[in-house]
Amino acid sequence: MSLIKKPETTEKALPTDSLAYLAGRLMIGMSMFGHGLVRIPKIPEFSDWMMHTFADSMVPTFIVQGFSTLLPIGELAVGVLLLLGFFTRQAALTGALLMSILIFGTCMIENWDAIGLQLLHGAFFLFLLYHRDENLLSLDAVFNKRTVA
Repeated sequence: MSLIKKPETTEKALPTDSLAYLAGRLMIGMSMFGHGLVRIPKIPEFSDWMMHTFADSMVPTFIVQGFSTLLPIGELAVGVLLLLGFFTRQAALTGALLMSILIFGTCMIENWDAIGLQLLHGAFFLFLLYHRDENLLSLDAVFNKRTVA
């Protein structure tokens, strides 16, 4: 029994799980948004760098060139959607797919140090997918009329 009586309130508190989900969604969303944002203005230079990096790999040049041109756009789109919490499931699936492709490419150039960061990003996407019922502070929740219980 507590000696201090808590004031009664009619406000519904946001569950800690939903706050954790929001924090995770914003962190990975900002990472993807930032990656895309800085690369889009310099896509030709980014693509040239990727072409040079993969020059001695088994990956065909046309695949590297196409992927390196589309990657910044995909990163930016995934980031914006996650920051807004809009089409969160699809954005997380797309992000996980992008990470899988990046991990494969990283293996092809034997850049083992980079794989850890890509796996960490991938883990965030898996978290978002697995706990998507906690996505209460989002445009998805607004449009689906989901509220704090």
